[in-house]
Amino acid sequence: MSIDPRVALGSLTAALEEHLVAAASRRGDDDPSVEAAFFSVADAFETYANALYDAYGEDLPIDLLDSDDDDDEDDDDESDDEDDDTADSRDGNGADDGEEALAGRDF
Repeated sequence: MSIDPRVALGSLTAALEEHLVAAASRRGDDDPSVEAAFFSVADAFETYANALYDAYGEDLPIDLLDSDDDDDEDDDDESDDEDDDTADSRDGNGADDGEEALAGRDF
């Protein structure tokens, strides 16, 4: 059963708004409400991306990264520093590494 992309988009928007409220009222570096809101955004984003693809065959121009991806990028960055060659920063989807939003935050 697939979800309507408009419903998923509404959930993503609400999750982003809740994250903003949690971030604005943060009570320290490890505030559990900010962490929960962060993961709610990630889950809502994934749901929306899947719904959009299922309904229209359309991908989003950004991807979520998990902590394993961050470790891989750190390893790649270190090996790139050792080489004097300039590497293309685009991934297989044509997106700059910097365009991969909603990523790279460890709790």
